[in-house]
Amino acid sequence: MKSLTTPRSAGAAAEPPAVAAARAGDRRRLAVLVQRQGVLAVLLLLVLVSSFVFPSFGTLDNARNVTVQASFLAIVALGMTLVVITGGIDLSVGSVFALGGVLAAWASQYGILPALLLPLAVCGLLGTVHGLLIARAGMAPFIVTLAGLLAARGLLLALTDEGADTYLVPHGSAFAELGQGTVAGFGHPVLIALLLFAAGGLVLQRTSFGQSLFAVGGSPDAATLMGLPVARTRVLVYAISGLLAGFAGALNAARLSSGVTIIGVGMELDAIAAVVIGGTLLVGGAGSVSGTLWGVLVLAVIQNLINQIGSLNSSYQSVVSGGFLIVVVVAQRYLARGPRTT
Repeated sequence: MKSLTTPRSAGAAAEPPAVAAARAGDRRRLAVLVQRQGVLAVLLLLVLVSSFVFPSFGTLDNARNVTVQASFLAIVALGMTLVVITGGIDLSVGSVFALGGVLAAWASQYGILPALLLPLAVCGLLGTVHGLLIARAGMAPFIVTLAGLLAARGLLLALTDEGADTYLVPHGSAFAELGQGTVAGFGHPVLIALLLFAAGGLVLQRTSFGQSLFAVGGSPDAATLMGLPVARTRVLVYAISGLLAGFAGALNAARLSSGVTIIGVGMELDAIAAVVIGGTLLVGGAGSVSGTLWGVLVLAVIQNLINQIGSLNSSYQSVVSGGFLIVVVVAQRYLARGPRTT
């Protein structure tokens, strides 16, 4: 007599849908964790190894130097993070940074308020114009902010007679103290950068505006259907980017006691690198300000290590940072591949 048993179907061996969904969720959470905090692990490993290899690296004085040098790029990169989360890019921040420093140094002769308000007003206006052209006129962010880069650098050269004039910050003024003063040995720019990042994290994670940034970066069309103010959000992030770049330039002028005209060249690339290394996706819709902070510190530690070696010049930082950036982008692309569902 033939057996009455039926062959096992292919689907019967598969996992129950609830178990498969749970495992897929775990993989997604792990990918997000690695994407956001992987750079922190790299930073800690760099610091640990470097402290053993170079005894002078792990000193408190060196930590103070590294953090104060990184604070200006960190402030610029904070604004870049918000822009990139919305799916945009801002190539003007390096020139805006330099322009803010010159404006602040010139206005410092009238007191600390003009020294801060003038660069904020001019640089914030420039960022607002970028946002309006991108959000309202539908122009490409790359082209608009590249034009802004040239405009800011041109205005900077016009104000300084092609770089021949250097405006000095009055010695001992309140504005100079803002950039040169310390708290517990750490410079004021470091503390200001940390406060700005704390505020940025709260805005990004705890406010409707922050959630709008993720929605706009994820899908502008879907955000529009949800009733979100897509155009206004884009204008605001470019205005914030301009404000932060100008403010960072003003702080740098206070620290250097002058408005240096040749700084900021290539700073926009460093800011973008720090943002991407920190886990923010260039396509928009995902990112964090804490990751950007770790990315800035990784770049600063690499630069400091090159200085510690002594036999290498600063150009090697670009080589190492570029290679590190490629690795991060490839890792992001791999992690972005979620499990396929049927």
